[in-house]
Amino acid sequence: MAATYDFPSDLLAGQEELHQVRAELSALLKRLPWSVEPLDGFSDEGGWRKVERPASPGWSADEQAEVEKLRRREHELAVFVSCHRFWAEVSASDRVDARTKLKHARRTQAEEKEED
Repeated sequence: MAATYDFPSDLLAGQEELHQVRAELSALLKRLPWSVEPLDGFSDEGGWRKVERPASPGWSADEQAEVEKLRRREHELAVFVSCHRFWAEVSASDRVDARTKLKHARRTQAEEKEED
């Protein structure tokens, strides 16, 4: 039987927020132009694969600020989760397994509720 861990609520909340911030940042970056600064488009057919980019209008100051805010929050949460006092209670040989289970705790809890 696989090991189970009693994750503290603040660690679970931190991991959940980290998932949310990363998803929000990823969605924002997909919507934004490919270049932060305005740049002309280009086409490179001489490489091993063709690369093309349309002209980029760049990011607005608000868009840059939003990306920076999300990146800072992502960093804060990653540090919080990875340095949480809970990890001192888990043996070194079990930490990778515990970390993996924490990352998937939200999905596991949803699956358990569906089974009930």
